[in-house]
Amino acid sequence: MILSIDGVKIHYQIQGEGEPVLLLHGWGGCIGSFTPVADFLAKSHKVISLDFPGHGQSDEPPVPWSVTEYAEMTRKFMEELKIVPADIIAHSFGGRVAILLSSAWPEMVKKLVLCDSAGILPKRTLKYYVKVYSHKLGKRLAKIGPIDRLFHLSERAKNAGSADYRALSDRMKGTFVRVVNQDLAPRLPLIRAETLLVWGSEDTATPLSDGRRMEREIPDAGLVVFEGAGHFSYLDQFPRFCAVLAAFFGGENA
Repeated sequence: MILSIDGVKIHYQIQGEGEPVLLLHGWGGCIGSFTPVADFLAKSHKVISLDFPGHGQSDEPPVPWSVTEYAEMTRKFMEELKIVPADIIAHSFGGRVAILLSSAWPEMVKKLVLCDSAGILPKRTLKYYVKVYSHKLGKRLAKIGPIDRLFHLSERAKNAGSADYRALSDRMKGTFVRVVNQDLAPRLPLIRAETLLVWGSEDTATPLSDGRRMEREIPDAGLVVFEGAGHFSYLDQFPRFCAVLAAFFGGENA
């Protein structure tokens, strides 16, 4: 199904009947990222999954977006589908959106589940700043023909960043930069929803220390750690994740 929000076509799907649960996938993911969870919850809930703009079958944002625009789009999406309030389950980047949404519009969210959520800026090292500013300097020098030809700076700039980043369109590269540099830590104390945090002990993308900080700073939060699981802890230990969800949502899926 397709819904247009401010001219951006959003691809989504609905499964099951009952109280609404909205699933928000991580960066580079899509509706399929949560398929096992959706199938499980659809036994007793109305489960809504969407492709964020720039992912799956949804349009790209018209301009580079930050988390703010993604949260505003999600709010309008929920209002259009009349699923307010809803429980929300979010992974990684989806967690960023859920943090901002639930803190800015607390009436939108009943219960919140954050799985290996992003949103807290990592501490920047000297090596990081040297790399960033060297890259910016290289881009400036690449505009000077003789220097560019001597040091091949244009070619180096094209190969900068991960393969996933280089594969993005210019608009989504701009979106990615805005998203990862938006610190959502100040929003954590503003979340009113009862919050379940699920984390993999071996998560290297969003470390367990982030989960522990969220547990401290979100007023009504509890943390469940899946030992040995990574960044996709909800898939790494799926049966356990289902059991934890069932308990958190009142045993309705048990």
